[in-house]
Amino acid sequence: MGNNTPFFSLEDISFSYDRQEPVLKNISLEIPRGKMTAVLGPNGCGKSTLFHLLCGSLKLTQGRILLDGRSIRDIPRREFARRVSIVHQYNLAPEDITVRKLVTMGRTPYHNMFSAYHTEADKKAIERALEITDTAKYARRLVRQLSGGQRQRVWLAMALTQDTEILLLDEITTYLDVYYQLQLLRLIAGLQREYGLTVVMVMHDINQAMEFCSQAVLMEEGQILASGDTGRVISERNLLRAFHVETELHTLGGKRYCIYK
Repeated sequence: MGNNTPFFSLEDISFSYDRQEPVLKNISLEIPRGKMTAVLGPNGCGKSTLFHLLCGSLKLTQGRILLDGRSIRDIPRREFARRVSIVHQYNLAPEDITVRKLVTMGRTPYHNMFSAYHTEADKKAIERALEITDTAKYARRLVRQLSGGQRQRVWLAMALTQDTEILLLDEITTYLDVYYQLQLLRLIAGLQREYGLTVVMVMHDINQAMEFCSQAVLMEEGQILASGDTGRVISERNLLRAFHVETELHTLGGKRYCIYK
């Protein structure tokens, strides 16, 4: 596929839980490759549902989602995991697992249940992920002993160990203080630039989305209100329609900021 083709293409998708009112309604959307895309919108607008559909963990009511032109329903899970890494908002680990062991589990898509994770490719991927997320110093510690910000770095390291082209991140800065939020987002942005990753992030913070993401998807009541360049998507008019609050957008030092009235 050419570099200008989207990684994900959503074709007229709809989704409902247990035949109830649709949560997502007739959405068509393209996620560009090699960029950071923020998925924004008020609570209950369908952001998390869209995220889980991209992950392949929910079954569409209508339409299809394509990954590089193939329906994700037709891609075996092991193959999908070699293309797409996922970090959820809430992540659970066994009480007795160490950081290194958890990060090593990111190599699972490259092995069967009887093979050991000791190939040269495994070792390089694990050490690289620990190093670039600055978690090597915690390698022997139990995951449960780490702070929230440290744990999110470990889960990101596990995702990076999968050595994929795409990162799907679901509100991973939730419950982190501002320092750890910015630290984590700067790390992800740096990795995206250095390795040309495609990153899709469900987010709440408008200002963080404007600072870190070149692309944005703004949702409203199960539909796409706007998508594309972040500067165009995040407008005072669109924010009023989506969140029902008045805002002012200002530029300071070359950066755009949202101020709530």
